[in-house]
Amino acid sequence: MGYDLCHRGERILERGGGLLGSGDAGGGVGTRGKVEGPQPAPSIAGLSSWGQEDKVRGVAGRPLGQESHGHFHPVISDPTPPLSSYMSSSSTFSGPCYALQVEAGKGLEMRKLVLSGFLASEEIYINQLEALLLPMKPLKATATTSQPVLTIQQIETIFYKIQDIYEIHKEFYDNLCPKVQQWDSQVTMGHLFQKLASQLGVYKAFVDNYKVALETAEKCSQSNNQFQKISEELKVKGPKDSRDSHTSVTMEALLYKPIDRVTRSTLVLHDLLKHTPVDHPDYPLLQDALRISQNFLSSINEDIDPRRTAVTTPKGETRQLVKDGFLVEVSEGSRKLRHVFLFTDVLLCAKLKKTSAGKHQQYDCKWYIPLADLVFPSPEESEASPQVHPFPDHELEDMKMKISALKSEIQKEKANKGQSRAIERLKKKMFENEFLLLLNSPTIPFRIHNRNGKSYLFLLSSDYERSEWREAIQKLQKKDLQAFVLSSVELQVLTGSCFKLRTVHNIPVTSNKDDDESPGLYGFLHVIVHSAKGFKQSANLYCTLEVDSFGYFVSKAKTRVFRDTTEPKWDEEFEIELEGSQSLRILCYEKCYDKTKVNKDNNEIVDKIMGKGQIQLDPQTVETKNWHTDVIEMNGIKVEFSMKFTSRDMSLKRTPSKKQSGVFGVKISVVTKRERSKVPYIVRQCVEEVEKRGIEEVGIYRISGVATDIQALKAVFDANNKDILLMLSDMDINAIAGTLKLYFRELPEPLLTDRLYPAFMEGIALSDPAAKENCMMHLLRSLPDPNLITFLFLLEHLKRVAEKEPVNKMSLHNLATVFGPTLLRPSEVESKAHLTSAADIWSHDVMAQVQVLLYYLQHPPISFAELKRNTLYFSTDV
Repeated sequence: MGYDLCHRGERILERGGGLLGSGDAGGGVGTRGKVEGPQPAPSIAGLSSWGQEDKVRGVAGRPLGQESHGHFHPVISDPTPPLSSYMSSSSTFSGPCYALQVEAGKGLEMRKLVLSGFLASEEIYINQLEALLLPMKPLKATATTSQPVLTIQQIETIFYKIQDIYEIHKEFYDNLCPKVQQWDSQVTMGHLFQKLASQLGVYKAFVDNYKVALETAEKCSQSNNQFQKISEELKVKGPKDSRDSHTSVTMEALLYKPIDRVTRSTLVLHDLLKHTPVDHPDYPLLQDALRISQNFLSSINEDIDPRRTAVTTPKGETRQLVKDGFLVEVSEGSRKLRHVFLFTDVLLCAKLKKTSAGKHQQYDCKWYIPLADLVFPSPEESEASPQVHPFPDHELEDMKMKISALKSEIQKEKANKGQSRAIERLKKKMFENEFLLLLNSPTIPFRIHNRNGKSYLFLLSSDYERSEWREAIQKLQKKDLQAFVLSSVELQVLTGSCFKLRTVHNIPVTSNKDDDESPGLYGFLHVIVHSAKGFKQSANLYCTLEVDSFGYFVSKAKTRVFRDTTEPKWDEEFEIELEGSQSLRILCYEKCYDKTKVNKDNNEIVDKIMGKGQIQLDPQTVETKNWHTDVIEMNGIKVEFSMKFTSRDMSLKRTPSKKQSGVFGVKISVVTKRERSKVPYIVRQCVEEVEKRGIEEVGIYRISGVATDIQALKAVFDANNKDILLMLSDMDINAIAGTLKLYFRELPEPLLTDRLYPAFMEGIALSDPAAKENCMMHLLRSLPDPNLITFLFLLEHLKRVAEKEPVNKMSLHNLATVFGPTLLRPSEVESKAHLTSAADIWSHDVMAQVQVLLYYLQHPPISFAELKRNTLYFSTDV
């Protein structure tokens, strides 16, 4: 158990610390412990007051903040001028000059923010260690009596090394605290972290004993009611002057804290090094401390990774293969990546076996279905699928960020002609993350059934792919097929042929691409879907658009339904964001209004695909200022469309409005002053309309509105036309959502400002939760009031939209993906100064922009008044 927890800590470290300190595995404060005031202690001999008295020397306390979600938030006073003092709207610095002049000061401020947060969590950690130590002395006293609660050996096992760890951290805290309180540019504290790292041997001993300590505590609890009462409600002191002087925490939760703390300290060292100049005297000491800490984390994880012994199968004969590819199967409640082979008379699902060096690779057959026995269950026939929990959006986002960062590192290594071994190591890491992303992204169900047996469920990322597989199988089933059963030898021969016959050799991830392959397009693709011809009978028709990114396709836009026609004329324009995209797919559907035809795998009505087509996005053809018109032919149907592309760097250019009377392209401060409002009228009206009749609309804010409708609304708001409310009530809700997005995109500078952009990027990259909280709240305070009030207004609206996620399919992460790059973008100067290629600009920035907005969306409610009190809130989740 102890090793698993350590391994969890190491994985968190690799991801950047998003989950650190939760204490879930050990039942941390706020999960298994109760938050309440002091309670009468268990009345046993020698233990009557252990929960009330301070038997171990305490730590200077601080006021307690508001309780939130089971965790409590201490507040520490900032002994130096706040970050907002150099980030405030009245600052005289701006643009590149500002960046140069404050860089050194900013680094020092970030160092202090990191240390302040760490110091607050260190105080809580020491209080937790005290809580563990408090019962130890009286327990030892009873051990020599005629009625011992525990034996001496049991006590020494359970509390092994806790006293030593406490003394190490108490000394560290006492030495670090005055340095942070008396902060200036000359402060050094690297030697304190170096000493702390050098004492990790005590933690090694604790970790080695951790599993035994937990087992001993559990056995003692089961056999002794008095010890059970003690271990279930240990009292952890809160900081002085706090509303709740103690919190009740289980012994199991507290015994986990030292394991968690090592990883936390390592993350803080990462952050400190990032914001410490190389020539600072602390730099080599922090580097040494980080090296020791990382080696320690590696050493306690070395025995965890079990090596699997590969088994090879005999080489077999060939058989005619029609189609093959990688699909995600839901098997025993979890996702598995399979290589699926469609032969002329059988569908075979296989997994590539791991082999030792020099051995021939082989597939292992998981199952097969003769095509004569294969059926696609209709919606009403299919049983409900086993519960498969979707992968959290923020985890997928973390993977994308890591992939983007690794791509940048690989490019730098290649540019600097780095060692091939280093590049291969980076490529391996990138592949691992891309593989996880590919495995956990698909959500579209594709079920097949063996009429003589069980059903199998795949999850795909694209309806286009689902249609391709279905059509290929149905085409083969038109032939005269016979049912059969393969003998074990025949199955071995068939499976053995798969490796030789396969047409898809690699998992579709970018790390498998050759260096000379196109990186794809980054920016905005404008598409007008004009019309379609070739339908044999009238139907209710619409189109969807899909583009690829990160190795898989995603649906990006949908036209309105054109009712009862053979020649629909949509003439709808969409703006689609591209992330390394190479292909555009158009699918044409007949709308089904029969509510009995619901797919039980995802509770959505199944519409019939009438035709589908795909075109390559050729940069030379697309990257022109003029519209390029084309026709896709699909199954006898012709869809006419036009497209043009705006590159990422061009999309960064914001053109201020020359008409100061309008609202689009006009500074938000000018608009609110003119309107005498706190939030611009256009924002309030669009939000009100969406909440009135669009909050349950599937894909609200993600699905593009019709461009002509959006432009009409823009003109009405700019002219301050008296018919605004009437027009809003009649307009398609996606057009209203699109108008709101357009307003924010056309602001002369992003809502979160050009000036603070670098600081937002720094803040969101911090690994330590307390330091991140400190910094991110500072940055909000530094926004001009109209920007801040509007941002908080929008934040609460998006949270209300996400509450309807079961209906509208828009999670907080989905909304952050839509709005993040609109509210927070680098200035043209910033993007050109730091990044070279379009791919770098997109992947490096957009992922971080999404993370910034997601951070605030996931944060408990933020009030303007509280922010302006200049108080720093910290999470005590340590």
